Amino acid sequence: MIKLKLHWQILIAMALGALFALIFEDKALIAAPLGTIFMRLLKMIIVPLIFTSITTGVASLGDSKSLGRMGSKTMGYYFLSSMIAILIGLALTNMIRPGVGVEIPGNTEAFDPSELQQPDSLGNIIIRMIPTNPIKAAAEGDILALIFFSIAFGFAITQLKGKPHEFLLNFFDYSFHAMMKLTHGIIKLAPIGVFGLIANAVATAGFGLFKAVGMYMITITAGLTLHFFFVLPLLFYLFTKESPKKHFQAMAAAFATAFSTSSSGATLPVTIDCMENNVGVSNRVTSFVLPLGATINMDGTALYECAGVIFIAQAIPGFDLSFSSQVVIVITAFLASVGAAAIPSAGLVMIFVVLNAVGLGDHPTAMLLVGTMLAVDRPLDMFRTMVNVASDSVGTVIVAKSEGETGLYP
Repeated sequence: MIKLKLHWQILIAMALGALFALIFEDKALIAAPLGTIFMRLLKMIIVPLIFTSITTGVASLGDSKSLGRMGSKTMGYYFLSSMIAILIGLALTNMIRPGVGVEIPGNTEAFDPSELQQPDSLGNIIIRMIPTNPIKAAAEGDILALIFFSIAFGFAITQLKGKPHEFLLNFFDYSFHAMMKLTHGIIKLAPIGVFGLIANAVATAGFGLFKAVGMYMITITAGLTLHFFFVLPLLFYLFTKESPKKHFQAMAAAFATAFSTSSSGATLPVTIDCMENNVGVSNRVTSFVLPLGATINMDGTALYECAGVIFIAQAIPGFDLSFSSQVVIVITAFLASVGAAAIPSAGLVMIFVVLNAVGLGDHPTAMLLVGTMLAVDRPLDMFRTMVNVASDSVGTVIVAKSEGETGLYP
């Protein structure tokens, strides 16, 4: 009997889910609970996996210099890859000009941004990183606060000597391995969960509005494709001298999961599993780089926010974006992508930050266009999440190689 690799199982499940929805239409929603259960299982393990993983990784670093060195490399890569993605979105939107001549469908409802939870300012994001109650932060899924506490706690373990240090390091190491065993079990259910997620997405999305914003979708897709297939492989090869093809094959299951779940956070357990077992990167690196990346490194989201705002500006008659306004969009899109939570359609929430920066936050036509964008956002969200996860994985290998790790891609 032929046993297919997980990523092929997931891809087949995606195709079957789409076919099931096209055949049975609304009745296909009966499969939606399969996707919901799978997403809940993934989210169930995120907090304990991040806590045990980061605590173990930091505790094994040994000193603050190692932590600072790895942190600076990680943040440097995240800034570089995000800015390249934003500039791709800027360039393509100015060349293709997808917003020119857009006709908004008459039945489109204006989107009310007051319905969304208002995103924090950069200052508040930094303040919120420090939890007043780590247990509450974990229960509420505040990943940035959880990462901060895990790093601080892991560093505290490095300051212990003798048996206390050895006991705590072993305890969290064994706990992490137990979490990875649980992760393996949940990942085996991925094809079933993906079938339900795709069936639900296709059955509910509809295709009526795709024509109205067709050029917008083509522009975003072209930018994401360019970043995924050309920029990230180029960065990967330049910094690691490894084969991008090998890397993408090793990470295929994580990319397929990211595409189907539209959540970097929910994909994190699969990303860690692929990175450690298929690529061969140590837990010391993955435990630090990947949880941070799933929270703040959003290449696809950054590209989308930049291109989306310029698309809206082009579609409003008489509204011209100056060069300085486009510089503001680039800077704000980067900061907004950092603040975007690792959940489905978070980029749509953060796009209002960028719209406000260029004076379009309350424009009625802009609200109509955002409503249209929301209607067709699901497939774009799936693609940009895959780009986000791909960028995280590339950054992890770059940091691992710079830290002297060898024997990758066994």
